[in-house]
Amino acid sequence: MPTIKQVADAAGVSFKTVSRVINHDPNVRADTRARVQEVIEMMGYRPNLAARQMRSQRSEAIGFITDEIATTPYAVNIIRGAEKAAWEQRYLLLVVDMDGDPQRARDAIEMMLERKVEGIVYATMRNKTIIPPANLSEVPTVLANCRSENDTFASVIPDEISGGYEATNALVIAGRRRIGFINLEPNAVASGGRLIGYQRALAAHGIPFDESLLVYTDGQPDSGYLQARKLLGLRQPPDAIFCGNDRVAMGAYEAIKEHGLKIPHDISVVGFDNQDVIAANLRPALSTMALPHEAMGRWAVEYLLRRAHALDEMPVEHAVLPCPYVPRASV
Repeated sequence: MPTIKQVADAAGVSFKTVSRVINHDPNVRADTRARVQEVIEMMGYRPNLAARQMRSQRSEAIGFITDEIATTPYAVNIIRGAEKAAWEQRYLLLVVDMDGDPQRARDAIEMMLERKVEGIVYATMRNKTIIPPANLSEVPTVLANCRSENDTFASVIPDEISGGYEATNALVIAGRRRIGFINLEPNAVASGGRLIGYQRALAAHGIPFDESLLVYTDGQPDSGYLQARKLLGLRQPPDAIFCGNDRVAMGAYEAIKEHGLKIPHDISVVGFDNQDVIAANLRPALSTMALPHEAMGRWAVEYLLRRAHALDEMPVEHAVLPCPYVPRASV
């Protein structure tokens, strides 16, 4: 393995110049950088990462521990956002899916601590309040799509309230006045926030809240189908349905078609999640609210890197990111 001095001699520069090229110092002249990189590639030189970490006391790595996110078709965007933010600053993202096993999560954190990661992103599939593993307190941590009970950890979550408001508002703007809401489980954080937003949007437009138009599901298509049938069977059925997620909307579509109604002419539908494989491929394509997974992943890593490079202690931050409305053909 060639040494940094041999690279420097071959390129006709000092070993400090080679070091600055390796560390992406912007103050190296372009022609010098190109000459050094050409020699590095020709000689097959690789920096000694362990030695560099000992000198700088930096691992240039961020840990990312997930709760099923790695296997979730749309929430994987949270990893994409985190990886992009890390790569832009020449950091590696070490990803572990704990697969619902708390012991695996603790072991993964220990392994990351042994590797001196500069921070950990701990992400859950659903927005919820959690009790983080105790050993997370040993390293700067951001909770993504969740919060701790006492808010001791930095966190980033979607704005469920504004998401519920914007979904309902889109239906009202389209001329709908009797808006059904097929919500998720009543004890879920997302469910409570979206209900608040739904009620606020109705109030903002002078539409009374009607409890008969609010039903709950387990978030699956079959449940969405059954609850949509219940709403459509009311004496005064809705002229629009806001669904707690896109899977629920898929079931609602079937119930609406069985009633001989056309979307969006007779009834409008809005979903939540923007799970593209569903929303973009329903007929008509489903208007929905997008959860900001990629933005949450990016925010979490950028916060950790700001903290790693801060000269003074940074305050614990709690970010709430908007859920954009994605208009398609169902409204």
